[in-house]
Amino acid sequence: MKSVISSSSYMKEEFPFWVNRSVQGNIEEHGHDFVELVYVVRGKGIHVFEGTGYEIQTSDVFIINPGETHAYLVEKGEQMEIINCLFMPSFIPNSLLRELEISGSMDYFYVHPFLKSDIRFNHRLNLHGQDAASVLFLFDSMIRENSNRSLGFATIIRLQMIELLVLLSRYYTLSQTQKRSSSPRQADREMTARRIYGYLERNYEKKITLELLAELFNVSIRQLNRLMGQEFERSVIDVLHQIRIERAKHLLMETDEKVIAVATMVGYDDPSFFSRLFLRHVGCSPSHYRTGLELIRR
Repeated sequence: MKSVISSSSYMKEEFPFWVNRSVQGNIEEHGHDFVELVYVVRGKGIHVFEGTGYEIQTSDVFIINPGETHAYLVEKGEQMEIINCLFMPSFIPNSLLRELEISGSMDYFYVHPFLKSDIRFNHRLNLHGQDAASVLFLFDSMIRENSNRSLGFATIIRLQMIELLVLLSRYYTLSQTQKRSSSPRQADREMTARRIYGYLERNYEKKITLELLAELFNVSIRQLNRLMGQEFERSVIDVLHQIRIERAKHLLMETDEKVIAVATMVGYDDPSFFSRLFLRHVGCSPSHYRTGLELIRR
């Protein structure tokens, strides 16, 4: 069983955020229950993601999702300085998404991290010139605010984090514009569906309604299901169930949490409903799934 780092090791529930700038050495493969945003300040190394190594260098940016595993390798004599920004998805509340109207401007947070691994890391975002300087400035500012903790620091960090994600999304979108082969209208539909999917991935444990999604992404409920059907061949609710079940499988595999606790952790108040749904999607009950994994590992 790979090591799993808990958010409680770095952050408190009322302020689920942590940031640090340091020289990175070799780190063994591990996972965690928070989002990790990484910026390479200088140097180079190997980032091992889910067992595959990818070269990283100065001004690279990438995101590791909860439940994913990664490691770092730095050759002897080399130095690699990075900024680690750790946070829970709840750090950016729905109220801010609505008030700032930015659900369509966060593609680096809602779209890119859920692409296939080779696309994410072989075509990772690498910044240059003023773009790199702007991103580094925001990171360093958040580090100072988090260290000094002066009056209003939490609000400033949250707003700076949103500014950072919107900026990274702008750079990411510009880098993808020339690669699109579909018509603008079709591309917009596909992107909206992927944004909704990313939002569900980030917030699967919360109470999510079609009305909420329609408001956040400025579409009708009918359009929601049509968009998801065209892109993923499933309804919004079916996509949400699939995401929750995949996360439940990970928790059953990597933790000792009881089935009733796992059900709550992935957004189900009714353990019986969760067990029936799990059986339908996986072909066995949650307890049998865990037992089967334990037998395989012996």
